[in-house]
Amino acid sequence: MALKHPKYKVAAVQAAPVYLDLDATIDKTIAYIHEAAAAGARLIAFPETWLPGYPWYIWLGTPAWAIGKGFVQRYFDNSLAYDSSEAERIRDAARKSGITVVLGLSERSGGSLYIAQWLIGPEGETIAKRRKLKPTHVERTVFGEGDGSDLAVHDLELGRLGALCCWEHIQPLTKYAMYSQNEQVHVGAWPSFSMYEFAYTLGPEVNNAASQIYAVEGSCFVVAPCAVVSPAMLETLCDTPDKLELIRVGGGHTVIYGPNGMLLSPRLPETEEGLVFADIDLGLISVAKSVADPTGHYARPDVTRLLFNPGRSRAVEHFSSTEYLPELQTASSNSTEENAPSTFEGRE
Repeated sequence: MALKHPKYKVAAVQAAPVYLDLDATIDKTIAYIHEAAAAGARLIAFPETWLPGYPWYIWLGTPAWAIGKGFVQRYFDNSLAYDSSEAERIRDAARKSGITVVLGLSERSGGSLYIAQWLIGPEGETIAKRRKLKPTHVERTVFGEGDGSDLAVHDLELGRLGALCCWEHIQPLTKYAMYSQNEQVHVGAWPSFSMYEFAYTLGPEVNNAASQIYAVEGSCFVVAPCAVVSPAMLETLCDTPDKLELIRVGGGHTVIYGPNGMLLSPRLPETEEGLVFADIDLGLISVAKSVADPTGHYARPDVTRLLFNPGRSRAVEHFSSTEYLPELQTASSNSTEENAPSTFEGRE
């Protein structure tokens, strides 16, 4: 029987969150999920830290200023815990709409936060919960790190689905670890591109190019949602004129690319909110890989190769202490004290 390739519609969000308001942004999230499903999409992707919005304040002032203005507390309190009723609302929306959701969020776990992506299946089931491997620059004042288990591709009815955030797309070895898993559909989540316009590397041209090159290198479809900075966000963030010189309204540049690097989606104006759609055909991947399969026929493992640890890192490992102790002599033993083994005998 000939191999069959799924064909379906995907959606990517270009919008601003209701900034630092978890419940209101979940309302907006659910509305977009239902809208995408009603339009026939089988997959919807949200920007980086869509819930509760990207912490732009870390680029605008000192950590002390952010604490004093209440941003640190508000951001923590409005980040999402997976075991919460708020998370259940999102699962329920995916289940009712029958759509796969890739949601960007600030994950709250214990006392720490992580830049995360939650992959939810059309039955509301969790496919994966991943964390950004290395937060970028001042993001490290807010977020912890992921580990090798977060570089994973998942075999679904829609194809082999994976996800990364923002500048994970300029890390060559991170990308190669994903390509090696035969990724077919990739969600690349981004914040707005309207900050530090004097820094060319932070702008839309460079970062959309990173998404496009990912599509070409990996011979995969790339769905790249991008957030918008709203006037209300600017009012919240900028309490002095100098901050208004560092960030502006807009910056939405959501795109969807094919495995040959072709732009498949229309572009919305950068200040406009809405969904961007594209029809994808996974059969096009084999055509692209017939020319250049980076971890297959186009690789040279005899020259260069990647060492990849996909394991989960844990700060604490639990064990039973009896596993590490030798058998002790009992009172009924026939051995004498003289010939009894040392209690440390046999330990490594």
